[in-house]
Amino acid sequence: MDLSGQIGNQKFNNIFLNAAGLRCSTTKDLNKLSKNPYVGGVITKSATIKPRQGNPKPRCYGLPDGSINSMGLPNRGLQYYLNYVLQNHQKPMILSIAGISTADDLKMLKTVQQSNYKGLTELNLSCPNIAGHTQIAYDFRGTAELLECIFKFFKKPLGLKLPPYFDLDSIHQCAKILNQYPLTHVSIINFVGNGLWVNINTESPVIKPKGGFGGLGGHMILPIALANVRAFRQDLKSTIKIIGTGGIKTGADVFAHILCGAEMVAIGTQFGIEGGHVYKRLTKELKRIMLNKGYNSLADFRGELKTL
Repeated sequence: MDLSGQIGNQKFNNIFLNAAGLRCSTTKDLNKLSKNPYVGGVITKSATIKPRQGNPKPRCYGLPDGSINSMGLPNRGLQYYLNYVLQNHQKPMILSIAGISTADDLKMLKTVQQSNYKGLTELNLSCPNIAGHTQIAYDFRGTAELLECIFKFFKKPLGLKLPPYFDLDSIHQCAKILNQYPLTHVSIINFVGNGLWVNINTESPVIKPKGGFGGLGGHMILPIALANVRAFRQDLKSTIKIIGTGGIKTGADVFAHILCGAEMVAIGTQFGIEGGHVYKRLTKELKRIMLNKGYNSLADFRGELKTL
């Protein structure tokens, strides 16, 4: 049964990736993912120029059907992850970067351009958990100006990680901009920003940073993720592939992401809950659904969502 995918110059033997954020901060974490036979490729923790401790704790809390967090991009710094992806790996690597400013984004991309790295790079334009900083992906003019600057010098495969959009017109506007550039992919969606969960016993939020506001993830955001995957697939040119991220808990959720047009899928919250075993379970559940429907390949139903 063919579960392969293709993004830019990288061929993936199966569609499962880790979402940049959980269990991918250290070389030990990344090696575990790389050795997992049910993982098709590895995404590094989103890197800033220098290492960051992130936001104060508690900064993550499990909810009945998901999670809320305000991690604040704790990571080991760009050079740490660039050194890792420059090693010889049997699986494709995706180097994720997330500048605190557009100047940081440009500086890091210039470092990647000047390096020997030839794999995929993913620029995170959608972290909702840095106090005092807005998500540039919601500023369409700013996004266009940044991409214009980037592609004046960046000649390697590049994708973007995007936040959720909540109306179709915003997706139309964003896609119109993205279609002007040689992007390899978009990862959609990142956390649904600035939710709040209250502990009524303590009469306080459950996380400390930003007064308790944090990004929502997990199965409860699946409808938002699927809507973004579907709408972007309809609007983006075919050369820009989609990594469906958000809300995946079962093989049926994976199937839905592919049906809506995802080329690959990345697992975040559920990977954090179950660990690496989640990929084997999801693979078995997806294959069972495909077998029951008579599908031999993801291409048999990818992007073929029907309308009523």
